[in-house]
Amino acid sequence: GEAQRVKLATELSRRSNGKTLYILDEPTTGLHTADIHKLLQVLQRLVENGDTVLVIEHNLDVIKTADYIIDMGPEGGDKGGRIVAAGTPEEVAAVEESYTGWFLKKVLEREKDEPGGKTAAFTG
Repeated sequence: GEAQRVKLATELSRRSNGKTLYILDEPTTGLHTADIHKLLQVLQRLVENGDTVLVIEHNLDVIKTADYIIDMGPEGGDKGGRIVAAGTPEEVAAVEESYTGWFLKKVLEREKDEPGGKTAAFTG
């Protein structure tokens, strides 16, 4: 978590060439909700600069902002390891076999009812 964020901060201090692939493994671990929002803004900036960001994450606030999700499962360990759902957050939310989709659907429905909608979205 923390070491990964230090490396990311170092990387962000360099000028982007728009050709970098960033792979982050659960970058929200240990972060406060406000810090997660800041992290999402940083990741969005990378995408806007033409870089690619791949995030392995369980935090729905991060998952809901993805351009594309690959949900592995349906369980962990021996009962997992296959693609259960893939697509946009809305597409994954529609897959009944996807546990991630089930929880994501609740988050997306709640956001539709709240003013302001999404806090950040990865595009590009």
